[in-house]
Amino acid sequence: MIISVINHSRTISDEAVQVVIRAINRQISQDFEPYWSFGATLRLEGAIGQHPSTQTLSDMRGDAVLYLLDGSNTLSATGWHLANYKDIPYGFVFLGLCAQIGEAWSTTLSHEALELVGDPMCNLLVEGNHPIDRRRRVFHLFEMCDAVQAESYLIDGVEVSNFVLPSYFSLGEQEGRRNDFLGRAYDGKTLKSFGMNPGGYLNIFDPKSGKWEQPAYEGDAPAMLRKKTKSKSKAGRGYRRAHPGRS
Repeated sequence: MIISVINHSRTISDEAVQVVIRAINRQISQDFEPYWSFGATLRLEGAIGQHPSTQTLSDMRGDAVLYLLDGSNTLSATGWHLANYKDIPYGFVFLGLCAQIGEAWSTTLSHEALELVGDPMCNLLVEGNHPIDRRRRVFHLFEMCDAVQAESYLIDGVEVSNFVLPSYFSLGEQEGRRNDFLGRAYDGKTLKSFGMNPGGYLNIFDPKSGKWEQPAYEGDAPAMLRKKTKSKSKAGRGYRRAHPGRS
């Protein structure tokens, strides 16, 4: 899978983007793929025109595309849809939004890239426990980073996103099992299956109520800020699934 990266930002150079892409490609090949057995390669491409379009695919040279944009919403982009006319996976990284939530744009790009690799068509759900009320069964989006999205680590001095491992999407707990790459412990406990670490929040669907929910880590102000700020952009994979057909 080739993911084209298109730099429409006026604040970061192509040279800086190349440094980040090199780190994320190392992350995918050396950290992510050994656990998941599938991967991808990011490749910087030249932009055609001043604004990206998910309809014409004029920038498309691979299997998926990620756009880097200044600002914090889709006003600087044209043609935002749930899927484009040829079912090509795509995503946006808003540098202004990254600044608002205090997250390095390289971490966000890593996050989006891993999620494109895991669920290119943005249509997979996994049945599991509710992250707060473990007695409830709900459907989780098949996302690689949401549960641990406040956590990052360095590759060649570049911040990249933590991600969950396959066992995260399994029922029950087993002694010694790792559910995320970093395995950070909070109050002596590591990430539970279908759970969240501080700073994370999830998108889940309750089949009984027929509604989408976005539970956040209990009492976590950064998680609530991240959830509130991202929701204002009316963009992203979770928003698109919970609001199909909206632009």
